[in-house]
Amino acid sequence: MSKLSFDSVDVLIYDPVSANRATTRAAMYTLGFRKTETVPTLENFLEAVQKSPPDIVLCESQGQVDELCSVIQQMRQGAAGYNPFLVIIVTAWENSASLINQVISSGADDLLLRPFSTALLRQRIEAHVDRRKGFVITTDYVGPDRRKDNNRASNVEMFEPPNSLKMKAKDKLSADEIARKLDSELKTAREKLTSEKMRRDAFQICVLWRLLQDQPVAAAGRPPQDLVKLQLLAKSISTRSEDTEFNAAQEWCQSVLASAEGLAAGVDRNATLHLLGHAALSLHQVFYPEKSASDQMTEIDATVALIRARNARALAS
Repeated sequence: MSKLSFDSVDVLIYDPVSANRATTRAAMYTLGFRKTETVPTLENFLEAVQKSPPDIVLCESQGQVDELCSVIQQMRQGAAGYNPFLVIIVTAWENSASLINQVISSGADDLLLRPFSTALLRQRIEAHVDRRKGFVITTDYVGPDRRKDNNRASNVEMFEPPNSLKMKAKDKLSADEIARKLDSELKTAREKLTSEKMRRDAFQICVLWRLLQDQPVAAAGRPPQDLVKLQLLAKSISTRSEDTEFNAAQEWCQSVLASAEGLAAGVDRNATLHLLGHAALSLHQVFYPEKSASDQMTEIDATVALIRARNARALAS
């Protein structure tokens, strides 16, 4: 294995505690990193990522784990910064199952518990250069593949994310070569992210429509959470589909949203659910034109059955 060189790698460190920022920066300097920026707030962190995407970020979770994980999710979803695939290491003082689950679910690459040694930090960084996990895209998650059983059947496709850290530290490409390679890989990966997210979200809208059929009429002014999520997904698809081959999805997104508003307002529930189902299935068909109507419903109902069984077990326990 060729020796890694970190002197051209762009690093961003977020930590609200000045002393901790300095300690982390010193550790990175010891490892050979020479281009490091530090920021004290999440707002500064987002601004830095959007202004000039780094190759690797280290961000502290202490005191703001919910907010930090939300920001990481936005980044991975492509809603914050041009590069959703940069290497993200979260640092933490707390070793709790709750925090670990939150960080893992956010899409971060790694969680490093403080206090950590420079040697351990190097090991983790080297792993993300040489053995970075493949990424997966689902409705609620974009990030490293966390499946424990790789032999279990899954329809989630894994792909290798662009890795500018590796390009600089190991491949040692020139600045122009890195710019061209990263731009090309990011274009392909972002297109994959956009199309796969829309496909997943369209399927989820169909599932939510079926689940809404089971639910009682909500109290006035309090739409069901499934309806709220359905509306958010439809708005997301509408935005993502602009200027893509799936532009036709926008019309059906508007139909989904109109039906959802009718449900929230209490307009003829049966008729509105029927219209919502038609719009949801038509939206799904935009992304899966090869699937017949019966194939659509078979897959949707199979997923709905699993959710209903899981909910029933939760109620029984």
